[in-house]
Amino acid sequence: MKKISVLVLGSLFLLSTVFTSCESVKNTNKTQRGAAIGAVGGALIGGILGNNIGKGGNGALGAVLGGVIGGVAGGVIGHKMDKQAREIETALPGAQVERVGEGIRLVLGENAVRFDTNKSTLTAAAKANLDKLIPVFNQYPDTNIQIYGYTDSTGAAEYNLNLSNQRAATVKAYLAGKGLNSGRFTTTGLGIADPIATNDTPEGRSQNRRVEFAITANDKMVQDAQKEAGK
Repeated sequence: MKKISVLVLGSLFLLSTVFTSCESVKNTNKTQRGAAIGAVGGALIGGILGNNIGKGGNGALGAVLGGVIGGVAGGVIGHKMDKQAREIETALPGAQVERVGEGIRLVLGENAVRFDTNKSTLTAAAKANLDKLIPVFNQYPDTNIQIYGYTDSTGAAEYNLNLSNQRAATVKAYLAGKGLNSGRFTTTGLGIADPIATNDTPEGRSQNRRVEFAITANDKMVQDAQKEAGK
């Protein structure tokens, strides 16, 4: 994940250097240069990161990468996501918060969102941690939040798939029950897919039992960003 981010940043820096050093564009204004760099950068991000979606599976990473807008509007969205990511980190220290493209991948392991064994019931500690995210989600209503549930590889794959679906749905129901618009959420259970650690050790299996969020711009945020970019 970090390697992807570094590669993208390095590539965009190279792009900006090339564009700003070309005589043909020196007479353009900052907005025009930003649009040009952003448009090409968006395509570059799509190419670089798109090739890595398979490595990130069909979960939060893939969802975030699929929502790249690019251009100046993408930069506007990215700025808002930067701020939201920082606020999530402050609200829930220890959560794995990754700014990717123009969205956020949030990974909540068992230390943050724990379920009773073989159940989809949230523990009291899990509810307390989700409560910390609610003010941030309320502050940024123009985002879509996709919730992915995962298990380790212990047990039958079909059973784990059903369990992960139930757990993702439980997280959505809890957040909606706290007043968040349920229309912002979609849920998917991916069971044993996309492990982030080995399933050969207790520690690795614990890491794989997790919930991930893909936070992306909704249509209103995109439209507002495009208007702002056009000014």
